[in-house]
Amino acid sequence: MSAAAAADPAGAGAGGALAGQTVVVVGGSAGIGLEAAKQVRAAGGDVVLAARNAARLERVGRELNAVSTTAFDAMDPDRLERFLREVPGRVDHVLVTAGSPSYTPLDEIDITEAAGDFGGRIAMMLAAARAAREKVRPGGTVLFIGGTGGRRPAPGMAVIGAVTAALPAMTANLALEIAPVRVNLIAPGFVDTPLSAALLGDELDARREQLRTTLPIGRVVGPEDVAALALHLMVNDALTGATYDIDGGQQLLGV
Repeated sequence: MSAAAAADPAGAGAGGALAGQTVVVVGGSAGIGLEAAKQVRAAGGDVVLAARNAARLERVGRELNAVSTTAFDAMDPDRLERFLREVPGRVDHVLVTAGSPSYTPLDEIDITEAAGDFGGRIAMMLAAARAAREKVRPGGTVLFIGGTGGRRPAPGMAVIGAVTAALPAMTANLALEIAPVRVNLIAPGFVDTPLSAALLGDELDARREQLRTTLPIGRVVGPEDVAALALHLMVNDALTGATYDIDGGQQLLGV
């Protein structure tokens, strides 16, 4: 994506496609959430930000002139639901980027922790949708971030594979239940974010180079790409109940 497109994804400028709209970004202090918040602001919208890291969130909130910032763990569904209900007035869109993948071989899995990983993601979606039914305006959207990584069975992929399979079904059902609020799921492949760096460690550069040389798009997918898709789903009010893959062709190659 060009620098100009990333800065102004909706062709917005001042008074753009999200002018006068308020977007709540949960997980908005880093990675995809942070980039989405920046693009919302570039498109003329206001942002309400939430994340776990209070210091980083406060800094980002100042930089983006956020309406408000609230630090908490979104994997606590009761706290997430309460946060969304307490945002003043109606909002136009909610983007929930919280949560991280779990890649653990069966022999090393903590069963209680694994159950929490799976159930926690489902509970997070339920909590956000239930609050959004009253908080988000008709035609607005609730967006979740999932992934494509668990679609190919492999050792260590049991938990993430189950989550990957469950989230699209949850999205489709919630879209019917809280209509006319829209619900959609974004499913990225590898995205070059701080989370990817933390997961891959010393293998990060090799993974980047592998993708650059093999993906049909000839480059690595970045958070700005995913954020641009999120903004499109906010603006296009014909879209609901669906899962949108964004992986640069990664699944076509199995890399």
